[in-house]
Amino acid sequence: MNFVQVSSKIRKRFSGENLSRGFTLLELVITLTVISILVLGTIPIMQNANKRQKELRLRENLRTIRSAIDEFHRDTAGACPLGAIRTGNPAGQVGAVAPADPRSRVVIDDCTIFEAENIDRFPPTLESLVDGVKVKARGLPPGATAGGVFDSKNATELTENKEILKVYLRELPIDPMTGESDWVLKSSYQTDDDGEWDGINVFDVRSKSRGEALNGEKYSDW
Repeated sequence: MNFVQVSSKIRKRFSGENLSRGFTLLELVITLTVISILVLGTIPIMQNANKRQKELRLRENLRTIRSAIDEFHRDTAGACPLGAIRTGNPAGQVGAVAPADPRSRVVIDDCTIFEAENIDRFPPTLESLVDGVKVKARGLPPGATAGGVFDSKNATELTENKEILKVYLRELPIDPMTGESDWVLKSSYQTDDDGEWDGINVFDVRSKSRGEALNGEKYSDW
């Protein structure tokens, strides 16, 4: 007897002429068995759907953090030469060369956040992306505007750069697999096989989860 037959018998039982007869024990057992199978069959589907949503959030959070790291690194072009220990804005000087990457509109103006070992000038910590760093607009020649057109402003007004604080992340994303914002960090001088973070800079982040994704990959490899 299949589910359709059971349903048909149930409808007949609830018809006017059979309403007082009730169910037999066999019919109740079969009905409960079918319902149990349907319920048990939907549980794995719901679990996989929930897991898939977490995996999508993990990929998005990793992409967000890595994009912020790359943006920070672009803003260090032309700033803080090796050995610099004080605030300076080389890119704000008159006649400074424009950065190769046009997406960088500012230059980091606080060399004190970089240790001597951080030659590549990646973020010193993830927290620095949230706390923000001092930056200045990249310099322009005297009399030129952002569009390359000369106007009536004098050179002093045009070359004067207002110091601002740039925040690269509104908040540190949470790893949906662990429920915490505690990520595995790697510097630009480490490989995937290295152990603990060396503390020089933050070049990449990975999940601390030891779990396995639906596609068979490990979350820690993403």
